[in-house]
Amino acid sequence: MAVESAHPSAPAPATPAGQAPAQRPAPSSRLRLLGTGDGVITLVLVAFLLVAALSIDGFASTRNTGFLLLDVVVIILIALPLTLVIITGEIDLSVASTVGLTSAVMGQLWFSGLPLELIIPLCLLLGGVLGALNGFLVTRLGLPSLAVTIGTLALYRGLAFVVLGDRAVADFPRSWTTWALSSVGSTGIPVVVVPLLVLVVITGVVLHATPIGRSLYAMGNSEDAARFSGIGVARTKFWLFVVTGAVAALGGIYWTLRYGSARADNAQGLELQVIAAILLGGVSIFGGSGGLVGVIAGALLLGSLRNALQLVNVPADVLNIVTGVLLIIAVVTPQVAAAVRGRRRPRAHAATP
Repeated sequence: MAVESAHPSAPAPATPAGQAPAQRPAPSSRLRLLGTGDGVITLVLVAFLLVAALSIDGFASTRNTGFLLLDVVVIILIALPLTLVIITGEIDLSVASTVGLTSAVMGQLWFSGLPLELIIPLCLLLGGVLGALNGFLVTRLGLPSLAVTIGTLALYRGLAFVVLGDRAVADFPRSWTTWALSSVGSTGIPVVVVPLLVLVVITGVVLHATPIGRSLYAMGNSEDAARFSGIGVARTKFWLFVVTGAVAALGGIYWTLRYGSARADNAQGLELQVIAAILLGGVSIFGGSGGLVGVIAGALLLGSLRNALQLVNVPADVLNIVTGVLLIIAVVTPQVAAAVRGRRRPRAHAATP
């Protein structure tokens, strides 16, 4: 995935008289995204924040900023490993159901008298097992990840209702629930943002600055070529599903503590917000391209938009419509842009003498 370029001080090669100089090769999609796509979504985010702060009462307040960040923490958290999965050309639609099943198991174990210090690692292990099931079906049996995770989306949500039913467990220790909502001093920034930033940095380094990250892009561009180059495609994808399941379980633990309630229907529909944020950030649904900066900006833009609409009393159904529209735009726009570029190339070649 590395792109070689001429040294800036090197002179351009001479060309015969009357002959147009050769064009420089276009940068790879990865570098183009990092230079352009991320910048576009970031500019859109900044512009929207400025407009909302000036036009909506209370949007820019410290209190509302804290609530906004609390809302996007789980989205960004789950988007980190899911971005890697999508870059390889796969997808996991069961993440929200994993959150719900984790919450249900957490509530049932707490109701049974186990301490949270034991419940939390057990829930993380559960998430890893759920992700391993997805990974096994996709990488060992060769089933399409879309079909597999649609099935486990329903399976895991159904198991959540089997575990907890319609009950809600809401007597978690106040020290834990208070920590989940606490802020850093008087800034209004939630404490949970700090470990989240650490995970963002780690994921960004792995994706953009290590051979592992380059291998993920290679898989998304051509799985066969990646396999012939010595990359363990099946093994890598399997562990990506495992990590995604474990991180989704971590999101379920945080969700339960933040709202102080374990329910089987927690985070229902959250997978659409996570995927919308990833695609808004410029990650191709077909794999092979995308960057983490754009994903973070996409999650913040989606969260800010929903927050602004809530402040002006827009119904929840409209919020879901907005998410769906943004998801469609995120999928259609790259395809339209690619079609436009494809039409321009033949014209450019035809105009060249």
